[in-house]
Amino acid sequence: MFEEVGTTTEGDLIINLGPQHPATHGVLHLVITLNGEIIKKVEPHLGYIHRSIEKMTESLSYRQFIYVTSRMDYLSAHINNHACALCVEKALQLEVPQRAQYIRVIMDELTRIASHELWWGAMAMDLGAFTPFFHAFREREKINEIMEETCGARLTMNYMVPGGVMVDLHPDFQKKVKAFIQQYKAKIHEYDELVTGNIIFQNRMKGIGYLSAQDAVSYGCTGPVARGSGVASDIRKIAPYDVYDKVEFDEVLQTEGDSFARYMIRIQEMHQSIKIIEQLIDVIPDGNFQAKTKAVIKLPKGEFYQRVETARGELGVYIVSEGAAQPYRIKYRSPGFSNLSALDHMVRGHKIGDLIAAMGTLDLVIPDIDR
Repeated sequence: MFEEVGTTTEGDLIINLGPQHPATHGVLHLVITLNGEIIKKVEPHLGYIHRSIEKMTESLSYRQFIYVTSRMDYLSAHINNHACALCVEKALQLEVPQRAQYIRVIMDELTRIASHELWWGAMAMDLGAFTPFFHAFREREKINEIMEETCGARLTMNYMVPGGVMVDLHPDFQKKVKAFIQQYKAKIHEYDELVTGNIIFQNRMKGIGYLSAQDAVSYGCTGPVARGSGVASDIRKIAPYDVYDKVEFDEVLQTEGDSFARYMIRIQEMHQSIKIIEQLIDVIPDGNFQAKTKAVIKLPKGEFYQRVETARGELGVYIVSEGAAQPYRIKYRSPGFSNLSALDHMVRGHKIGDLIAAMGTLDLVIPDIDR
């Protein structure tokens, strides 16, 4: 370590990682100050993919604005849309049919697994292991096929609406979800054999990118990043929405606070998502999949807030309404922005290779940060 960590001195080297770089998983620019091989400072430069989504939503209706959020954290598109729909429903005091609530939660958990699958494959590839990427996409493809049959899309599904879901489930939905669960259980041991139990991988991850529980809270970290430091932050437990209060699952916590702990959180979260789906898939109630709403939705005058647990942490949707058909103001509290803020603290004193490992465990989706 240094006497003046983070302060540029004579002999320091400043390098740029990105904005286009395989390890940044999007258009992220990191300005890194090095002393020899040791990192003294990491400064993220954002905004390369900023599309003014929050301003754009002020000119959209309460039906339209939901789907713009699919383009933020595009790996949690269902869950983003769910948050927006819940916020509108809270403002309208609209009761959502039970069938729709069950469908939403199942879709959320399938989305979480698909996101973690992609993260697992990309995480291993960042550290030099190419084969796991194909194993991850083997299972993820099954989820994409299920989504495509019911929603008509594989990535940005546009399926959640105020009052429920846009269309009812495909007739083969339950059968294919159960088939996916069986495949997942039969193949998950390969993840441990290829990556988790690999001694090279463990040496690259253990003790790297340490983040204490106190620092995780100070930086506003949520999701697997916070839970890897022992901070209970799962919104599904803290403030359950739809039918999350009807299912049993564990909030996975690790106390080590390093990169390997954050890795294990996501691996175990996939098991918990499977557990949730198994409890719901055979008991989806009959009835309407959508509550009746007016063609033009107008929220009462006031301020409304809703938060959900995406694959990356807490997403908050804040709406200010003046009683019109469009929101006066919308603000999103995205998990990626706060999680990224902790990166500099996590990697000071480490090497560039350790930066790649630690950054991979943040699971950054850059449009979620830039918006």
